[in-house]
Amino acid sequence: MKHPSEIYVSTDIEADGPIPGPYSMLSIASAAYLPDKTQVATFSANLDTLPAATAHPDTVKWWEQFPDAWAACRRDTRPPPEVMADYVVWLKGLGGRPVFVGWPASWDFMWVYWYLVRFTGERPFRENAIDVRSYAMGMRRTSFHQTTRTYLPKRWFDEGLPHTHVALDDALEQGAVFCNMLKENLPDPPAGGSAP
Repeated sequence: MKHPSEIYVSTDIEADGPIPGPYSMLSIASAAYLPDKTQVATFSANLDTLPAATAHPDTVKWWEQFPDAWAACRRDTRPPPEVMADYVVWLKGLGGRPVFVGWPASWDFMWVYWYLVRFTGERPFRENAIDVRSYAMGMRRTSFHQTTRTYLPKRWFDEGLPHTHVALDDALEQGAVFCNMLKENLPDPPAGGSAP
């Protein structure tokens, strides 16, 4: 039985607090890749804050270090229901089974999943997410603390893809890292991008 091709959806979000609901997702961006690192499409949007939500003081203080990224995520904001509906349409148009990729996936997936269910009632990723750092930990056979960006091989990083805390920049950077790791770990991916 042939499975749908996997589309790796490298995703980064920016927020103003530690959890969705009391705090808001400010920006979402995804870069979709085939297993061979072909970039299929990108999605990026800034969101209005949730009604009655606040910003966490610690997160506000963190954002003060990155004024350009803050300005970028507050430009041309749109209502969350509209953004998430567009995101679902985008995911369904990728032509394969979307697999969420994040760094850390536990953070970004939590926000995306909550917003998707809250505003669209859909779960296009189901509960599937790949954490790039955990994947690197397995490949390198290292402890968790030895698997930060600082310790990873430079060959996994593409030049010209900075980590800026602008959601699309970070989604592109980590997507390239993941695809480079995937190629090294699975030099001959199965036809169609899926395991039998």
